[in-house]
Formats: sequence, C-alpha cells, structure tokens
Amino acid sequence: MLDAFSKVVSQADARGEYLSTAQLDALSNIVKEGSKRLDAVNRITSNASSIVANAARTLFAEQPQLIQPGGNAYTNRRMAACLRDMEIILRYVTYATIAGDASVLDDRCLNGLRETYQALGVPGGSVAAGVQKMKEAAIKIANDPAGITPGDCSALMSEVASYFDRAAAAVA
Repeated sequence: MLDAFSKVVSQADARGEYLSTAQLDALSNIVKEGSKRLDAVNRITSNASSIVANAARTLFAEQPQLIQPGGNAYTNRRMAACLRDMEIILRYVTYATIAGDASVLDDRCLNGLRETYQALGVPGGSVAAGVQKMKEAAIKIANDPAGITPGDCSALMSEVASYFDRAAAAVA
C-alpha cells in the first residue's frame, strides 16, 4: 500500500522526473484538507458498529430471505460472518480514505473477494446492497458539519463514496 505521497514520488522516480507543479499542488491540497480527512475517518470509525448493524438491519428488512432458513445469513454463525465481512470492508474503506488511495482496499480486501463469495454461494448482489447501505450511513455521519473542521467536504465525500462503490462493484 502506498499513500498518496509515496505513490506520486514512486511514479516520478520511475520516470526519472522531478515532481511537477500540478503534483505538488495536489499533495499540498491533501495536507491542507488533512484535518477534514481525519475528522471523516474518525467519525466513521467511531460509529462503525452502528453503521454495520444498521446497514445489515435494513438489508435484512428488504431481503428477508437472507435470514430465513436456507438463507445466507441464517444461523448465528452465518450472520456473524456476514457482519464481520461488512465490518472488514468498512475498515478498509477508512484505510483508503486516510491514505487517499484505493490500493489498500483493492490489494488487501477486494482482490479475490467476488470469487470467494461465489465459491461459498454468497449472493454478491446482496453484499453489494449492504455495502451501499453502509456508504449512505457513513457519508451521512462523516458529512455532518457539526463539530468538525469547517469547509467544503464535497470532494472528500465523493472520494469516500467512490471507495464504497468500488467495494460494491467488486462483490456484485
């Protein structure tokens, strides 16, 4: 996993070039927006249990067949595995957010996940729906302007949303 800084430096080094003004400006913006990024990650992390629980509750209300006999979340063991997986995806979204880069999400969480779910008979569409529900809750919590660094967070919220969308697409 490379953070945004390491990635830019590594790319410039591979080309044997100095960092461009545009690259320096982009990195400067990450530093300037760092408090907002930390606030967003802190809020998501602090509310992770409720984000996962509420997303699962809503998903199971909309798709009750998942928790009925024969469903993929039927029995306590399967339900716990489902909640664990949602928690892991959410955790890696926060890692990507703090790093400003999706590679940790891809490399350590999403690569091979669809194939694993297919082999286990887990309905990818249902997992993707759960990820989207976590996205809605996390964005709402992270984008609440009360008690955080003031300023426009639309670009950061778009970035966070893209990580959830990436996860949903990977499992669907």
